[in-house]
Amino acid sequence: MSLPTEMTCVEIAEPGGPEQLRITTRPVPAPAKGEVLIKVAAAGVNRPDVVQRLGHYAPPEGVTDIPGLEVSGTVAALGDGVEGWAVGDALCALVAGGGYGAYVTAPTEQCLPVPKGLSMVEAAALPETFFTVWTNLYERGDLKPGEALMVHGGTSGIGTTAIQVASRLGAKVIATAGSAEKCQACLDLGAERAVNYREEDFVAAAKDFTDDKGVDVILDMVGGDYIEKNLKSLNRDGRLVNIAFMKGSKAEINFMPLMLKRLTITGSTLRAQSVARKGVIAKAVRENVWPLIEKGEVKPVIYKTFSLNQAREAHELMESNQHIGKIVFQVAE
Repeated sequence: MSLPTEMTCVEIAEPGGPEQLRITTRPVPAPAKGEVLIKVAAAGVNRPDVVQRLGHYAPPEGVTDIPGLEVSGTVAALGDGVEGWAVGDALCALVAGGGYGAYVTAPTEQCLPVPKGLSMVEAAALPETFFTVWTNLYERGDLKPGEALMVHGGTSGIGTTAIQVASRLGAKVIATAGSAEKCQACLDLGAERAVNYREEDFVAAAKDFTDDKGVDVILDMVGGDYIEKNLKSLNRDGRLVNIAFMKGSKAEINFMPLMLKRLTITGSTLRAQSVARKGVIAKAVRENVWPLIEKGEVKPVIYKTFSLNQAREAHELMESNQHIGKIVFQVAE
């Protein structure tokens, strides 16, 4: 079957609010050497997409300006040198951009088979979130079984994933969220304690949860005044891992606890890392997390789906922070 030359996609007209997202037509991209062309079935909506729309997170050089960092679908064409994939194969993939479209290319290193038992919508919610959680908790944060983990934003896509994966792999999880409903969702997913940050001091909760020792690892996407509070919440040799700064990346901090408790502050972004590096993460995720998914022990939490022509509504929901889990575009049947 011949491929179309043009496709429907969502572009950012200019930096600004959700109203700047518009449906347009672009040429179908051609897979380069080592890439596959994916006919997109579904695409995840992520906080970095919002930041890109606002004009603060430009795609890497040479990457399309179409937003979207994760997709599921089927292989539509193969680039030169591709092995292990055939046209028609179902897959999900991490992409550096272009997910909000009917077709997108991806390096094979960043592609994974759809886990058994998952729908395409569920599979589209995996790559960006699970890659981010694995590399930050287990590579940068060095989380070990039996350690205590605090997850901020427990009902975000990242949060719901981190709670499930860490608890299934033996960590004791405490999560923060902004309502009683969201706290209950964290507990349902495997957290042993949930803190409503609007009503309770999470530093005191972290101490109480760990017999006054402090947690061993914190996964934080908030930043701002959370940074110093996080340092107070950590155990000796604790690790603070920042993956976003929703309350700002600047703060006045007393760094003395860093020395006294031998703390580590680290973090990462995923998009700008090399294909080879993302391939290493993909292999680790497939080996360590895919079996948990296929056994039904871990599952992406889908809050709501939209069509591409509802991109504005999807981003409005993301910015409202009302969702629990992932927001996903259903691109094709």
